[in-house]
Amino acid sequence: MTDNKYGEILIIEDDKDINDLLATALSKAGYRTRQAWSGTEGELLLKLDREAYALVLLDLMLPGMDGVTAIRQIRQTDGLQELPIMLLTAKEKELDKVVGLDCGADDYMVKPFGVLELSARIRSLLRRAKREEKKDTLTFEDIVVNKKTREVTSEGHLCELTLKEFELLVYLMENQSRVVTRDELLNQVWGYEYD
Repeated sequence: MTDNKYGEILIIEDDKDINDLLATALSKAGYRTRQAWSGTEGELLLKLDREAYALVLLDLMLPGMDGVTAIRQIRQTDGLQELPIMLLTAKEKELDKVVGLDCGADDYMVKPFGVLELSARIRSLLRRAKREEKKDTLTFEDIVVNKKTREVTSEGHLCELTLKEFELLVYLMENQSRVVTRDELLNQVWGYEYD
């Protein structure tokens, strides 16, 4: 069974049979899914509940808003820039793949595709996203720093820090296994040599 802590996979596909097949196959593989039938509906779901989704499966040819436009909208939305997106499409020309990947998709599969390969690619994208998330999070005892959102919690409580306090804490936590000199802190955090 797959770890469900990643969140839901949003399927944006206008062909009901394919959409339902994807939802059923992914559900059997242990993933939670949500279905949308057009680019505009998918974009709306993403904006309403940004934190809920771990990955988007997106058809290129959609009513209302095509897949390329949908990807561009997603990539311009705060909190969704790093969301993994996999394009699913009948377009198999190299140029179509290049356009899809260059506009912000993380992977591209041509229909018809095998469910096992799709599941493997999803696992790969989720692993990659998890590694990136770990790079953005620093911990020391009960202190957790999220570099991406600039949030600091201690014992689960949000701490309000100035920008310099935050940068200082991040630098110290990134270098917690060694002694950091005063000069190094002044140079790295404040950005200047100081007598």
